[in-house]
Amino acid sequence: MSTTCATALDQVVDGLFDAVSAGLSDAELVDVIAAAERAKRALAAVQAEATAELSRSVRADEVAAGVPAVKRGRSVGPQVAAARRVSPHQGGRLVGAALALVDDLPETLAALRTGVVEEWTATKVVQATVCLAREDRSRVDNALAGEFSRPGVGAASVIGSARALAQQVDPASAVARVRKAANERCVSIRPAPDTMTYVTALLPVADGVAVHAALLTAVSTHAATRQPGDERGRGQVMADTLVCRITGRDPHTDPVPIVVHLVMPTDTLLDAGDVSASVPGHGPVPASIARELLATASEAGQAWVRRLFTSPDTSQLVALESKQRTFPAGLAAFLRARDQRCATPFCDALIRHLDHVEPHARGGPTTADNGQGLCEACNHTKELPGCRSARDPDTGTTTLTTPTGHAYASSPPPVLGHPALPTERYASGIEADLRRRLGLAA
Repeated sequence: MSTTCATALDQVVDGLFDAVSAGLSDAELVDVIAAAERAKRALAAVQAEATAELSRSVRADEVAAGVPAVKRGRSVGPQVAAARRVSPHQGGRLVGAALALVDDLPETLAALRTGVVEEWTATKVVQATVCLAREDRSRVDNALAGEFSRPGVGAASVIGSARALAQQVDPASAVARVRKAANERCVSIRPAPDTMTYVTALLPVADGVAVHAALLTAVSTHAATRQPGDERGRGQVMADTLVCRITGRDPHTDPVPIVVHLVMPTDTLLDAGDVSASVPGHGPVPASIARELLATASEAGQAWVRRLFTSPDTSQLVALESKQRTFPAGLAAFLRARDQRCATPFCDALIRHLDHVEPHARGGPTTADNGQGLCEACNHTKELPGCRSARDPDTGTTTLTTPTGHAYASSPPPVLGHPALPTERYASGIEADLRRRLGLAA
């Protein structure tokens, strides 16, 4: 049945592509865009119903098998994540949203199926009602029916109405949710374009406003004491003040201490090429910027070289191995630099655990070929009944097999974390020169 459905969907999509390339009028092109959007939203509803049914089926099988209640359904999120090509964390959220939509929010599900709202809006309605009892959640859903039928209703109106209705139905739950949110305060980092990063702090509103006000005060102080040649704007001063108060280093005047854990081709490091370097956990860095970071820190005596090399003509990291059960520091650093992100297909989370692909308890060796970097959740998922993973030592490809027998492959990232343009072979003697400069044996 699934093959028939997939074939039918492929035929519909192919038909739309053919229609677009057949010289449609502007009005007809708009009709195709609208029809495709309605189809996307309706298919999101189909996915929600299929996800809820899968969850029920898996749990029923586990009840029959005598699995303890606290352990039932743990494999559903990873299976949905793999099928939808998203991270396991996102897969778990999708399962929760699907169950809420199908079981408790029929009006919202109907609005998704008919194209009134898209999946993101429906998920926000789920989040707005998550603290409510089932009967109260149904009351909010019924009250939203009027919003869904209002011509031209937008996502902000639907989400705002859902939040307001949830607070009216159960004020105590709204207060409890605020208290709980304060306990989830955190700081995260993710890459940004042009060798920048987003450092995001999730704070209670009073603390967040206080932080922002303090940075604005620093702007006023800077304006009153501005030194000649200092042309920084407001945003730059706020950012520099934030870094200075957290690290104790003034980013406007002090160099950044550097540990050379950049993965760089040798000619890039020796100012002979333009292939980007890579910072683990961030991504590509322009070659000249990487050299600038190293040079600036070296002049201040704040640069150190971590002795991790790539072979310049094969772009492969050197493998290490150990007889220990836990990965020693050198091998651990190697695995983190090689895998860069969680090796589970579609996950891309930061590495938290170093794992034996073939479990150590079953004789798996502590080697680079049998090692992989995983996030904490994926390391636990790998141990669930019916889940298993394997790594091809020649290609580095990791294959995750789920309890239903579906297999998902994850190819390793390029050694630099990104592809490089084709270039001529490295000039002879460059690698030897690099090793001499770093004081390493030939």
